[in-house]
Amino acid sequence: MHQQSDHDIRNRLLIARLPAMPQILIKLIEHLQADDAGMPELAALIAKDAAMTSKILTVANSSAYHRNQRAVGLEQSLVSLGTDMIKTLVISESVFQTFNSFPHSASTDLRGFWKSSLTTAVIARDLARQTDYPHAEEAYLAGLLHNVGRLALLAAAPKEYAFNFTARDDEALCAVEQRTLQITHAEAGAWLIERWSLDSFLADSVLYHHEPVTRLEAAHPLIRIVRLAHLLCCHTGQQQAIDEAARLCNLDGDKLELIVNSAARQVEQSADYLSIDLAGADDIVAPAAYAPPLVDPVQQRLSEEVRNIMLVSEMGQTFARQNGEASLLEAITRSARILFDLENAVLLLENPTGHALHGVATGEGQQRLAEFVIPLNQGGPMARAALERTLAYVNRDGQTHSVPEEQLFRILGSDSMVCLPLVANQRCLGVLIGGAPAWQLQLLQKRERFLLSFGTQAAAALETAMSERGHAKRQLAHVAEEYREASRRVVHEVNNPLSIIKNYLSVLDSKLARREPVVGEMSILNEEIDRVGQLINGLADLQPTETSRVTDVTKVVDDVLRLFRATDFVPASVQMVVRMQEEPAEIDGDADLLKQILVNLIKNAVEALAAGGRIEIANRGHVNRERKLYLELVVSDTGPGLPADVLANLFSPVRSGKEGAHHGIGLSIVHSLVKKMQGLITCRSGKTGTTFEILLPAKGSNSQVAGVQTRAMDSA
Repeated sequence: MHQQSDHDIRNRLLIARLPAMPQILIKLIEHLQADDAGMPELAALIAKDAAMTSKILTVANSSAYHRNQRAVGLEQSLVSLGTDMIKTLVISESVFQTFNSFPHSASTDLRGFWKSSLTTAVIARDLARQTDYPHAEEAYLAGLLHNVGRLALLAAAPKEYAFNFTARDDEALCAVEQRTLQITHAEAGAWLIERWSLDSFLADSVLYHHEPVTRLEAAHPLIRIVRLAHLLCCHTGQQQAIDEAARLCNLDGDKLELIVNSAARQVEQSADYLSIDLAGADDIVAPAAYAPPLVDPVQQRLSEEVRNIMLVSEMGQTFARQNGEASLLEAITRSARILFDLENAVLLLENPTGHALHGVATGEGQQRLAEFVIPLNQGGPMARAALERTLAYVNRDGQTHSVPEEQLFRILGSDSMVCLPLVANQRCLGVLIGGAPAWQLQLLQKRERFLLSFGTQAAAALETAMSERGHAKRQLAHVAEEYREASRRVVHEVNNPLSIIKNYLSVLDSKLARREPVVGEMSILNEEIDRVGQLINGLADLQPTETSRVTDVTKVVDDVLRLFRATDFVPASVQMVVRMQEEPAEIDGDADLLKQILVNLIKNAVEALAAGGRIEIANRGHVNRERKLYLELVVSDTGPGLPADVLANLFSPVRSGKEGAHHGIGLSIVHSLVKKMQGLITCRSGKTGTTFEILLPAKGSNSQVAGVQTRAMDSA
């Protein structure tokens, strides 16, 4: 019965929607722990929180700090308040915002609670300073939070705890809490702070603030400070305990008296700054703790069912927030251990054929599970749970078990197991195996509906994750296809210099036979071999192309024509004409990219002029388009023109009528290269021929545009 009640209240704490710690306080704690919370860091932190900024401005402009009629801004406020006051305000305001977010806090008189929390916080901070504890603000925060467990229990069990929330905070209260709820407010507070994942001894200081002083001699300083602060705040009559706690902190009675005497004034000032009404707090008489009568069993059962429904919904949201299948599987086993008080939990998932269950490693020490297999056709409780979609319970004692069952008992380290099928859309995805003590099986059987609901939520999330994994595989296949397409493009481009190299080798062979000089041909061969290497490296992005170079267009055109004219690639029936202007034709772009563009266009033009004709390369000078300066380069031929359907999809990869696996993508490569050079390309085609007009950024065009914009702004 004790175990069931203990589990019950912890479940209720889980679903009570207790507030999270504000981000600004988490960031401040990080600064405090790093010991670098200077004014610039605090200012940057506070400026991001509108509510906190408003609070700082209100205090700074109050009569205590403001000495003239002009309101001060945030920066002046921070300077006038000082670092210590800012830290106090940020911590206090954040914590009280958190306190006010607890369920039922608005309907409860919290004045006594506020005063006790503030008093303990102020005393803890002064004790930290007196004992040279380096994190005085952390001690202040611990004092504020030392009784947060009382708010948590009020939120989780308002009917049972409403009376005890206002009871005297002493060991008798802890005993009543333990007897009625199986958890004390110190334990609940520590549990809540641990959920906030703070890298600090805050949780421990809250957990042990009612611990006998004699047990804290070797404890962390923060634990001893909070214990003594709590005694000085709430138990001034326990002089022996105070003396013992003071001895642990190396403080004498005179120092303690000064600290306690100054605490009241500081609490009043803090409450005023934080707009907390403490009027009448001293008039609230704290009654002794009260143990309520037993709850009606039927009502208790109904309440449990409602809580289970809420828990299942909460678990569904938790599973949906997991990033990736591995994280989800770990969350499922972890949640099962917590919700059902299991000693351990493992997952067995059906293989793709549905013929066996395979183990899944979801944490440290479970790698052997990856090789664990249970065939579904050999019977046993795990197979029965998967095939019949029903819960199965297995007790180790007094029964003969199969080898896989014995293995699972050893892996789980338990003497009984519950086998929970994970069913989604009439399909069993696997089985969750939970290990528990034998006496607990009866409790688990009473919670079968909750177990099955949990299994349904876990299976739904798992099915979604598996679907996403399939989508990821499809995306990977798409990337692989894109890589294959890129490979085709590289092969296509490599064929151009290889063709040139092949032609030059025949020219070279002929010249060597005649013993003529071959220096020019060797230079061209070296250039083309280097270009092949650059193209191949480009596939793996080993050498990204630099597009900010300045290139002389005339020189590139001459180099390309020299390549074609020195070989037999251009037949005698094709006339090559170049029209370049006298002024410099320089662009912002890479010469190798421009060379690839021209080689593709000229090669296509030559192939289009099978019956002969003319190819013209012309520089038409500068063009201003959308306030940017371009150089217009034109490649035209007198061929038969392009069909309308080809022209409509000109710059898309298509299958052409040319021979070879990589034809039909040349113009799409040209388009991508022009775009890479931040240029534009258009095509005109008819019965009299085809013309490609290329706009390339003129030298310095980017800086010129920037200059024009700057002048326009200046004139405005």
